[in-house]
Amino acid sequence: MHVIDLIHLGIKQLEEAGIDNAALEVDLLLGFCLGKNRTGLLLAAAMEVNKDQEQEFLTLLARRAGHEPTSYLLSEQEFWSLPFLVTPAVLIPRPETEFLLEQVLAVSQHKLWPPGPVLDLCCGSGVIGIILALEMQQPVLAVDLSGQALEVARQNAIRHQVTDRLTLLQADLLSAFVPRPHFSLIVSNPPYVSSEEMRAGLQPEVDLFEPHLALDGGVRGLEIIARIRESLPQLLIPGGEFFMEIGADQGQEVMQLFHCSVNSEQPFDRIEIMQDYSGRDRVLHARMKKQDLLET
Repeated sequence: MHVIDLIHLGIKQLEEAGIDNAALEVDLLLGFCLGKNRTGLLLAAAMEVNKDQEQEFLTLLARRAGHEPTSYLLSEQEFWSLPFLVTPAVLIPRPETEFLLEQVLAVSQHKLWPPGPVLDLCCGSGVIGIILALEMQQPVLAVDLSGQALEVARQNAIRHQVTDRLTLLQADLLSAFVPRPHFSLIVSNPPYVSSEEMRAGLQPEVDLFEPHLALDGGVRGLEIIARIRESLPQLLIPGGEFFMEIGADQGQEVMQLFHCSVNSEQPFDRIEIMQDYSGRDRVLHARMKKQDLLET
């Protein structure tokens, strides 16, 4: 078949399967098989495709029609204008997490972090830790419960040449650390989808293919967040900063959770919810009190 015939066939099949942006999806899949971008496909519209490439495309097309995410089919997702390896062991990086990083880096430009290491908590594919290592030019520790996710993060660290600045650790949240001040900055994209939403069913691409371990945040999506909140004051150094991605409907409850005092003492001198460009709650930012305030 010719390129243009495969494009028309692919669009029809994906539209019948209810896939949005079918033309773009077809261009990505066919372009991957032929080693061409969208312009290259247009210029090669009359080119006859060899049988092996045609079969590869038709196989990928059938999988996409079954709602398998394109990023998994191509083993790659662009994030922060960089290519990252993704597999079904990790969540596909999303624009919301770019917004999280934008807020972290914006604050870092206007203040000096207290001395201390940086932590990417629930690191998944490693995109947060790798971008922090690249942009801040300092060492980052990346933690995840999944060994398979950490292998993906390791390969991404090699790809982006930050293995000298990114240390990977398999652990259940903050349980691996002695409860004393360690970190000047902790950034996290934890599981925050509620178990109720998980049971009701998410969109097929997410529900059937992305790892539930990285999605399910328990009741109201707050169980993992509550565990992080409980340990956080013991591990952030005075003046240390914490940034966390949250669900768009969780802002008020997360604020209440972080405003709760531990042993009648409020450890944070700043707690705020940052809204994304659509005006939805997206990031919690909390800052530990400085030492002199803690002692008074």
